[in-house]
Amino acid sequence: MEERSKAPQPDAETFQAAFDNDELFEKIVEVFPYPLQVFSPDGTAVRINRAAQDVLGISSESHVGKYNVFRDPIVYEQGIVDKVRQVLSGKAVFIQDLTAPYPDMIKYFNVADQDIQALYLDIVCFPLFKPDQTLGCFIAVFFIKKIYRFRDEIQRAKEYIKENWREKYDAGETAKAANLSKHHFSQLFKKHVGMTPHDYYISVKIRNIQECLRDESLTVSEAFTACGVNYHGHFAAVFKKKVGLTPTKYRASVMQEKGL
Repeated sequence: MEERSKAPQPDAETFQAAFDNDELFEKIVEVFPYPLQVFSPDGTAVRINRAAQDVLGISSESHVGKYNVFRDPIVYEQGIVDKVRQVLSGKAVFIQDLTAPYPDMIKYFNVADQDIQALYLDIVCFPLFKPDQTLGCFIAVFFIKKIYRFRDEIQRAKEYIKENWREKYDAGETAKAANLSKHHFSQLFKKHVGMTPHDYYISVKIRNIQECLRDESLTVSEAFTACGVNYHGHFAAVFKKKVGLTPTKYRASVMQEKGL
C-alpha cells in the first residue's frame, strides 16, 4: 500500500511567540496562507482567517463565537472528536484523509454555496499556552487536497450527449453515463452547465443541423434526416424557436453569405 505523507506542520513556535501580542497574533492569523481557525479551550471558534472564509465558505459573523468543534455533527460522523480533544492535553494532532461533505456544511453551518460537493483535506491542530503553561487556545490548520465539484460526471454526460445527439434523447441513459440518479443528475447538470440536460441535447442537435444546412449538396429535408430528425416533424419549429429563423430561411441566409 502506498504510504501517505502527513500534512505539513505549520510553525507552531511562531504562533506561540506571537500569542501574547494580540496585534501581531491577529496579523499572522489573517495573512496565513492556509485556512485557519482559532478555538478557545472549550472548542468555540474565536478567530478565522481570510483563507478560511474564501476556501471553506464560512463567514466571521456566522462562525466566530457560535461554532463549536466539539459539537460539530460532521466531526462526530467522522469519528474524530476524541482525537481532536487530544489537543487539550497539549498534543499536536494530525488528522489525515478527512472527507467533508459540503452540502452538510451548508446545512449545519450556513456556509456559502460554492458549487462544491466535498472537500478532501488534512487538518493539523496544535495548542498555544499562556505564560503559566495553561492552555490558552488551540489552532486548526486545513490543508485542502482536493475540491470535488462533480465536474467529471457532468463532463461524461456532455460527452455522451455529443456522441449520441442523432438519437432520441434518453434521460435515463444520459444519467447512467454520468453514474448518477436521474433526479440528482438533472439538478447537478443544470447547476454546473446553466441548462437542463435536455436543453443541452437540443443545443447540440441544433448546432449539428445548422452545420448540415451549410452543406449545399443536401436539401433542407436531407439535412434534417442526416441529423436523425424529420423536417416535417416538430423539430423544424424547435429550430425556428432556438435560431430565430426557419430552416429554409437559415439555409437561404447561409447561401447569401457564400454568395450563392
